[in-house]
Amino acid sequence: MLILKVISFVLIALFLYLFFKDKRSDLAILVMLAAGILVFIFCLTELSQVINFLKSIAEKAGFDIVYLGIVLKILAIAYLASFGSEICKDAGASSLASKVEFSGKIFILVLAIPILMAVLDSILQIL
Repeated sequence: MLILKVISFVLIALFLYLFFKDKRSDLAILVMLAAGILVFIFCLTELSQVINFLKSIAEKAGFDIVYLGIVLKILAIAYLASFGSEICKDAGASSLASKVEFSGKIFILVLAIPILMAVLDSILQIL
């Protein structure tokens, strides 16, 4: 199972972090940052299977691919903002973490406008 590899890697990174935390906090933060990025990259390879599956379902259902692309971008922004926020929190910069979360919410709102407009157009056509 792939999750066992991820958990094993994270536990090793955690051990290194705890080892360096008191002696060299700058190195400890870099260990956590590198571990987080590597786990994220590993998950991206698995995520491509999910994206391909969603595209095939959207094509079969006759769903507009443009909207699927927007939804996938929104999910990517949410995950990236969360990831960036957690990195900032790990580094002790919680105020910066809240700014990352806020900017992610703004970007999601901007991307959601076409979907909201399509929903409103559908409602107006029904009325």
